[in-house]
Amino acid sequence: MLDVAVAFVTFNRPEPTRASFARIRSVRPNKLFLVSDAARPDRPGEDQLVQQTRQIAQQVDWDCAVYKIYATSNMGCGLRISSAITQAMQFVDRLIVLEDDCVADPSFFSFCDAMLERYEDDERIMAISGDNFQQGISRTDASYYFSKYMHCWGWATWRRAWEHFSLMIPQWPTFRDAGGLSNWCDSAQEIRYWTEIYDRCHAGESASWAYPWQLSCWMNHGLTILPDVNLVSNIGFGSDATHTQRHDPMTALPTQALTELWHPNHVSRNHDADAYTDRQLFSHPNRVGPLKRLRRKLGITRRAA
Repeated sequence: MLDVAVAFVTFNRPEPTRASFARIRSVRPNKLFLVSDAARPDRPGEDQLVQQTRQIAQQVDWDCAVYKIYATSNMGCGLRISSAITQAMQFVDRLIVLEDDCVADPSFFSFCDAMLERYEDDERIMAISGDNFQQGISRTDASYYFSKYMHCWGWATWRRAWEHFSLMIPQWPTFRDAGGLSNWCDSAQEIRYWTEIYDRCHAGESASWAYPWQLSCWMNHGLTILPDVNLVSNIGFGSDATHTQRHDPMTALPTQALTELWHPNHVSRNHDADAYTDRQLFSHPNRVGPLKRLRRKLGITRRAA
């Protein structure tokens, strides 16, 4: 049995939920927070899908404390997920978060458990993720490395870190104007890229909780632990997804079991890995349409002229 609580976030997709929940069931967490938004009123038939999906996630057949955090009206992705994590943190001081379209290798859970224990009091670490987007390139002799990127397809954190989170990022203008991004970005181009993203988040033009969370980590000098192999596969890209409706090069990546844990000798950011992630996913000019794709994924709309 897994001795760390899991928050399982679902919405309106029964089949991905079934696959993701099967992995949770295999590790039998002792506490399970079931998080679900309500159907959108302008989507006929969505309420039935939401109810079907909730029923799948409620098939708990092991000894487990189950907490249902269900919305009665649609809150939107950003507020629903972030407020549920805040609510769960009233009951626990560490939490694994998995969404309905993220299928985790069983070793993901033990990896998070070990990292949550080892770095519990290390303020330099804000989160643990199961994602590896290095496309087979090993970045360390250890089992994991430290990154500036908080990848959200299966992750974990502590209450002491989540207390710094704010969905509306009110401190962003001060952080931006003080040059705070220069501590995290390696080029003027990258600074411009993230400035645009966070200006839009601050203006309320985004449905994302994940990018405000990453900024909260940056503003508090926090790193994320990433495994040297990929532990979570996102199978949710498609027409029924909320923010990931088109194919992405990182969708449905194969996972690999992490059978042994070798720890780094010291805590420091892996600049080579982060630079590769930037080139593949974010601000690099050779990447086709990065802002367009990111806007789709985050629900960011353009300002009216």
